[in-house]
Amino acid sequence: MKKIDNMSKTNKLAILPVMLCFFCMGFVDLVGIASNYVKEDLLLTDTAANIFPSLVFFWFLIFSVPTGMLMNKIGRKNTVLVSLGVTVLSLLIPIFGNSFAIMLISFSLLGIGNALMQTSLNPLVSTVMGGGRSAEGRSQGENLASTLTFGQFIKAIASFLAPYLAMWGATGLIPHLGLDWRILFGIYLVVGILATVLLGVTPIEEEKVEGKASTFAECFKLLGTPIVLLSFFGIMCHVGIDVGTNTTAPKILMERLGMTLNDAAFATSLYFIFRTIGCLTGSFFLRVLPNRTFFIISISMMALSMCGLFVGTEKWALYTAIALVGYGNSNIFSICFAQALNSMPEKQNEVSGLMIMGLFGGTIFPLLMGFASDAIGQAGAVIVMAIGVTYLFTYINRVK
Repeated sequence: MKKIDNMSKTNKLAILPVMLCFFCMGFVDLVGIASNYVKEDLLLTDTAANIFPSLVFFWFLIFSVPTGMLMNKIGRKNTVLVSLGVTVLSLLIPIFGNSFAIMLISFSLLGIGNALMQTSLNPLVSTVMGGGRSAEGRSQGENLASTLTFGQFIKAIASFLAPYLAMWGATGLIPHLGLDWRILFGIYLVVGILATVLLGVTPIEEEKVEGKASTFAECFKLLGTPIVLLSFFGIMCHVGIDVGTNTTAPKILMERLGMTLNDAAFATSLYFIFRTIGCLTGSFFLRVLPNRTFFIISISMMALSMCGLFVGTEKWALYTAIALVGYGNSNIFSICFAQALNSMPEKQNEVSGLMIMGLFGGTIFPLLMGFASDAIGQAGAVIVMAIGVTYLFTYINRVK
């Protein structure tokens, strides 16, 4: 018991660098506003432009489960460090140009780095809390959703800053650098390097994995557990709606209100502002309210938002709808992730890999939304997101 207490005290010193890593995790959300600028620069269609966010989240399907297995071999902290290295490289490449090929490579590496990070960083939080796989950690696991939500709050800060940084660069305030909207890559590059250094020098004690490491087949077999499978689909819908709103909200304002891209980019920031508020307040509400009650409130807000985005033609109505989906969607990931993780505490690394594989929804939704919007306008994209909200209503009874 004394050893566990000492480990807990040591690990809790790591909370600051770990939270900075959550900020780096938010870099992936720059793909929404970046894809809009690439579309304008290269004169792409919606379907072609949506390849970029789809490509980013495609790598979650490939790398999430292997990352869970990698954690069993090299540890959670070392896996996060690998993810930071890949992320830093992805941010460096666009500084040298913004051709279609360059952006494809950059967004691919960004997706790979984020798949590694999301899979390993969430379980690392459990270690830092002093939990891990110990018996004591299971009681602390009751507050895991709240802690993960605070991490999502930090992540959301990076998310809503991205459009402002892109707009700042696009307006020609820094012409001597020649980076235009891509200045956001340079700024986030510096933060990524700082996070890598700080986490690297911070000692974090991890419990060794007991028994034989899981194989691919054993990892995927966990999807046979109902709560794991349903949580997987819940995370797919969450990230699909997240990336979908991130990408589509500016397009809706441009289509219905005649805004320019620089003006409409505020919609992405508005979404992330309310998602940030939702994460901050959610970390409190998830401690004082039953998770199921707060989950119902959240998805009800998202349903109202879909109605507003589908029929809204006034600025105030569209902004209200964007704010509602931002707040409502802010805590869905943490609740679904915690439900799955707490259901199998002895298989946290493997379950984490499966849950993060669910972020593949960020590939499926934008592609379907691109086809739908090219066919019938942005209302078609909203219909695709509404299907995801409908599924989340069926998940209510699974939230304990």
